Amino acid sequence: MAELVSILIPAYNAERWIRDTVLSAIHQTWTNREIIIVDDGSTDNTLAIARTYESKMVKVVAQQNKGASVARNECLRYAQGNYVQWLDADDILAPDKISEQMKAATTGQTDLTILSSSFALFYWRWEKAQFVSTPLWKDLTPIEYLIAHLSEGYWMNPAVWLVSRRLTEKAGPWNESLSLNDDGEYFCRVVSLSENIKFVREAKCYYRMSSFNQLSRARSERACESLLVSLELCIRYLRALEDSERTRGASLSCLQLYMGYFYPEKTRLLEVMDGLAAELGGELKPPACNSTFRILKGLIGWNAACAATTAHRKLRLAAAVKWDETLYRIASLSGKGLC
Repeated sequence: MAELVSILIPAYNAERWIRDTVLSAIHQTWTNREIIIVDDGSTDNTLAIARTYESKMVKVVAQQNKGASVARNECLRYAQGNYVQWLDADDILAPDKISEQMKAATTGQTDLTILSSSFALFYWRWEKAQFVSTPLWKDLTPIEYLIAHLSEGYWMNPAVWLVSRRLTEKAGPWNESLSLNDDGEYFCRVVSLSENIKFVREAKCYYRMSSFNQLSRARSERACESLLVSLELCIRYLRALEDSERTRGASLSCLQLYMGYFYPEKTRLLEVMDGLAAELGGELKPPACNSTFRILKGLIGWNAACAATTAHRKLRLAAAVKWDETLYRIASLSGKGLC
């Protein structure tokens, strides 16, 4: 019998897109699967929509709002599969995503191999998304992946990964104390415990850029503290594999890369970062800025320049998302829906 794959969907206030997400899981060509949706106390119609898909294959669980990591651990608690496929409630799997990865999983790989895939960014119309290769789009050792991820900022979204039950259990639960970059910390941990990463180019998924206010862009004190803790943990995972000049250099580059999240107002966290940099044998510099930002900074100060730049980016993204949503709605009304 084919291996059972658990598709795990944590959801919070995702009524606008959860139908497409769930349908992409239901329409997988890999037949032996279960779908577990955990609603994290949504205040919209997410739970009601999810329940319309309940069946022998689809299980829906409701909990009070406790945060994304708690919802993900609840998903894990119900999962029975030999492999785990994570799927955020606004993302999409190509129909043969899991099938393509399972072909690779059963061809000369051990259950400590983690499988990755291609992915593309989109707003609403995933079929228009463009796939842009990065240095992570190949077979890698855990050290190679972590160095590229931490030092250069290359990343994979959660849906790319297909993780064996053994590796999932070895990594343990999601860190429920984290709010920002909880997925980055979790998958760095999983990767660090794997034997190797098998990249399956034919497998595809789609990462929705739905809002400038997504959790991954939060700048609150709590979010920034969570980000710093997650970075410390990721650096620790890398250095546990190899503590060398190259891994310390990658770790230092990682801290420098994320300076912009903290500078200049998060003084306490910046002091912590400076201490970490010193332990790595280096020091951090103020984040680089482009000519437009330098002019704004000179006129209105750093904080006001940051606020103005953020507002500009937010408006541009909101316009792009709204236009793409309009085209999506037109296609849906004309009978050219996505699923």
